Amino acid sequence: MSDPYQALIVERHKHPLHAGRPAQFDAEGEGANPICGDKVHVYLRRAGMDVHYEAQGCAILSASADLMADAVAGKTAEQIAQLSRDFETLLTTGRENPALGGLNALAGLAAYSSRIRCATLPWSALAEALHHV
Repeated sequence: MSDPYQALIVERHKHPLHAGRPAQFDAEGEGANPICGDKVHVYLRRAGMDVHYEAQGCAILSASADLMADAVAGKTAEQIAQLSRDFETLLTTGRENPALGGLNALAGLAAYSSRIRCATLPWSALAEALHHV
């Protein structure tokens, strides 16, 4: 991963914009990786697709959750599903996609397949939340 991307991951891990349980939400979803101990809880407000989360785990997990919240804001469920597919393609190929914005910072994970689950865990939790709205 290039230095600017590494810096973005560290910044979003240390100073997240969307972390914490909101006062109001319409649905929630959880994800856990028992192999490494990562856990994430995603909260969704349907109006504006406002996403917040609580995460315990590595910098990749929390940065991915925070960048995901940026990416899905204001999108429809169908657009979010497409973003999720595009993100998985990014993680497996390493090829950046302008539609993914800051999530491109995680493209370097394509070289570290064991870390891909860290990045996709928030998306799994969001998919669960979307099934409850």
